[in-house]
Amino acid sequence: MNWDQVQGKWKQVAGSAQTEWGKLTNDELDQIDGDRARLEGKLQERYGIAKEEAERQVDDWLARN
Repeated sequence: MNWDQVQGKWKQVAGSAQTEWGKLTNDELDQIDGDRARLEGKLQERYGIAKEEAERQVDDWLARN
């Protein structure tokens, strides 16, 4: 799945994202609304990780979905 597909199906894939990153709330997932930069930013904020690590985690999650 590429990111355009994720954006178009965000409501369906948000559950997978919440499973992957349990610290993200439903409200945060709604705010992200399929925006990759917002997702990476929330991961940095919630997990205290660097931008590069957030990008890597999103890439890994995307490859599995």
